[in-house]
Amino acid sequence: MTETVHIRGSLRNQLAITLVGGAALLAVLIFIIVRSYAAQIAQQGQDDILGASVTSILDAAVIRNGAIEIDFPYASFSMLNTESDDRVFYAIYQDDKLLSGYPNLPRASVSTGMESDFRTELFDATAIRLATASRVLIGAKLRTNITVSVAQTQDALSGTLNRISRNVGLFGTGFFLLTTLLSVWVTSTTITPLRRLTNSVTRRGPQDLSPVVRHVPAEMAPLVSSLNNLMARLDQSLKQSEDFIAEAAHRVRTPLATVRSHAEATLHRVEREDNRKALRAMMRAIDESSRAAGQLLDHAMITFRADHLELHKLDLVDVVSDLVTRLSPIAEMKHIELHLHGDMSVVVYGDPILLQNAFRNIIDNALKYAPSESGINIFVHAKPRPTVEIQDQGTGFPPNKMSELVARFSRGENAKDTIGSGLGLTIAQDVATAHKGTLTLSNLQRSGACVTFSF
Repeated sequence: MTETVHIRGSLRNQLAITLVGGAALLAVLIFIIVRSYAAQIAQQGQDDILGASVTSILDAAVIRNGAIEIDFPYASFSMLNTESDDRVFYAIYQDDKLLSGYPNLPRASVSTGMESDFRTELFDATAIRLATASRVLIGAKLRTNITVSVAQTQDALSGTLNRISRNVGLFGTGFFLLTTLLSVWVTSTTITPLRRLTNSVTRRGPQDLSPVVRHVPAEMAPLVSSLNNLMARLDQSLKQSEDFIAEAAHRVRTPLATVRSHAEATLHRVEREDNRKALRAMMRAIDESSRAAGQLLDHAMITFRADHLELHKLDLVDVVSDLVTRLSPIAEMKHIELHLHGDMSVVVYGDPILLQNAFRNIIDNALKYAPSESGINIFVHAKPRPTVEIQDQGTGFPPNKMSELVARFSRGENAKDTIGSGLGLTIAQDVATAHKGTLTLSNLQRSGACVTFSF
């Protein structure tokens, strides 16, 4: 059963949100800073022009015949022309007396001889920029203070700032979009090593516990190191389990063989039928235990080798022929003949130990269920693909449970009186899967079962 993985958030999404959020904040800061700086520059430009206008008017003020005369230079107001035709206001005071201009224009108190004073005021419900400066005129009998104020509406300045804001906004938006795309790319690039590591581990088989040797970023080194240490401990544990199973099977089969020999010898000396029956039951139980121990060992060995196949170029005909030779004495004891048919040579790449185990278990199953004085036909073909087919003349597989027979410890209804552990077909199925092949069970049209091992 696969354990439920508790997921809390996404590292990729968190990284992307952080980068995009930072980009958005940076874009807003850029907009505010650039617009503020542009407003200062634009305001400074307007102030310089207003200051120059005020200065030119003050410079034109003179005392003639004991009276103040101001001959306005043309440039004093022409320099204030703008594309938006901003309105211009002025006021000239001699001490506290208005000489010319708008009487309601706000006045600013400035000290004589100091630089112009600049401020933003509200005049006639309109925001204006006001520049004020003062100068002392001294005549033969007159000493007076002249104050000049020049104001201008800020339509042109507002238009300029709006254009700057729009351009800066477009720049900030473009910066944000570009940064977002870069954030997505950076996030994907950053997560890619983790994804590659995940795929590398996922593609492994259940017995592939070799260490991860793929190059990873420094930040992932502790994770990979911990993973390698875990796999090393698991590999050691599995090897200990394999050794334990092999040793246990050996230690079980050896005393069982000894006990069976004594039971068989005793059977020949006992005359009472009830004792002979008990000894035969004992021998049967010993045979079942010995066979189960052997097949458990075979199954464990296949489980551990399935993901570490030692592939060799081999001839299936030679492999099966050797098995037929070794199993022929057992078949002769049951008065069964083994017949090998097919091509002269069928070359494949496979693990010879696993294939021998698989074919031996299939043939052994056929020997158990084939009736006496019958034959077992073994076909080895190269086309359309390498195939080993074993047919017996027994009762066949139960049709309604044929798909269940490859499961561990599963046996058909006709196997009640036959010694077996229910692992023979399971072993063959596992070997076929390890070789990316298939194991097919079927019944012959005439009486008999057929097992097909295809590569």
